[in-house]
Amino acid sequence: MSIRSRLGLDPSQMRITRGAMILLFAEIGMTLVWLLSPVETRKVMDEWLRPSYDTVFEHGRVWTLVTGSFIEASFLGIILHAIMLSGFAPTLERFWGTTRFLRFAAITQLLGALACAAMGFATGVSVFVDGLSPFTWALVVAFGIIYARQPVQVWGVLPLTGRQMMFGFMAFLGLMVLLGQQWNSGASWGAAMLAAAIMVSKRWSPGLAWKRWRIARARRKLTVMQGGVPSATARKPKRDDQRFIN
Repeated sequence: MSIRSRLGLDPSQMRITRGAMILLFAEIGMTLVWLLSPVETRKVMDEWLRPSYDTVFEHGRVWTLVTGSFIEASFLGIILHAIMLSGFAPTLERFWGTTRFLRFAAITQLLGALACAAMGFATGVSVFVDGLSPFTWALVVAFGIIYARQPVQVWGVLPLTGRQMMFGFMAFLGLMVLLGQQWNSGASWGAAMLAAAIMVSKRWSPGLAWKRWRIARARRKLTVMQGGVPSATARKPKRDDQRFIN
């Protein structure tokens, strides 16, 4: 019996999914190109491919909000993203499907990058967005809401529920932002996590609100028929008390 079987783990559920693999390989590939480039080339890539307040708002290079998602300047950041995309992402992608998963990634990453660039105006400090960081932290929030009561073991040691794990990561991020005064990164992570909470919430989700509106609109156009006559004009059947006599 294998170790995974003794632990009660399904090996098929631990394989990285297609959408997560695409994002991870794209980030690793672009980051390797950036890291292996000369210093002068890196500066050019930063100006034309990585989002910040200067590149987005001063120079109008809005495409950097997309291209910058795949350049991570920290080696530890790459490792963390790989853990997130191989840990939380496959579960959510199997639940949503690849198309919805990639749409979630695009929205949270875009809003996170835009929030980081906008915070540069308030702080006066132009900071680049760190790769897929906004999206990876948004994954934690989505997992914590959808699988709130699901038992998980952080690093195989600490038993928690999905909701407890989510709040733990949020507290860790908040403490890191306060101690390091990383206001730009904090705005990026916070915007992505807030977007994730809204998207997966049953009460505030725009997708569910749109579906409810369409259903309500369709119901107003429908009429219940009784014997080929609309229910509003149909005669109510007379009550037959004999039916209730034993």
